[in-house]
Amino acid sequence: MKREKVSTAVIRRLPRYYRNLEELSQAGTVRISSKALSASMGITASQIRQDLSCFGEFGLQGYGYNVENLRREIGEILGVGRGHRAILLGAGNLGRALMENFRFDRCGFSLEAAFDTDPALIGTELAGVQVLDVAELETYLAAHGADVAVLTVPGPAAQALARRLAQAGVGGVWNFTNMELDVPGPTAVENVHFADSLLTLSYMISKG
Repeated sequence: MKREKVSTAVIRRLPRYYRNLEELSQAGTVRISSKALSASMGITASQIRQDLSCFGEFGLQGYGYNVENLRREIGEILGVGRGHRAILLGAGNLGRALMENFRFDRCGFSLEAAFDTDPALIGTELAGVQVLDVAELETYLAAHGADVAVLTVPGPAAQALARRLAQAGVGGVWNFTNMELDVPGPTAVENVHFADSLLTLSYMISKG
């Protein structure tokens, strides 16, 4: 399977392919052409073929793609079945909303623990997840490890926590703090900026 020099744009389209194929599979669709997939996703058929060719050959001429096989292959590329472990830092309003409403398991993640500084939260369970004292972060990671940390703390605390996570060997940070983080080493950071999405929508409804 090829994976050399895959662009960020292609990588960011993969979850869309996976989600769309999952919906098609659940609807009972067995196979689909690149043209039909193009109509479903709003991406040109040539772009779909080009994107998928970065990772190998998945379709058959005259047949198209087997929906479930392609979904499974893309899931493998995305690491869905690797049993990633996640922790969450900041069990306030946003953190709690994610814990209670976001299906981490559908993306191949198990949310193992949450951390906070609030004595009223420490020692409690939220959505079946134990909330621990953030002072215990390094001790916990040394004993259990984590692949990804979800960061939902107030902005001023974000940078120091991100560095602690990187130094403890956490592979990635899903950053909801609206802060641009300077993280050392190989730790990856995926920033989620709600304002960017809302301002993009503002442009779309204002341009006319």
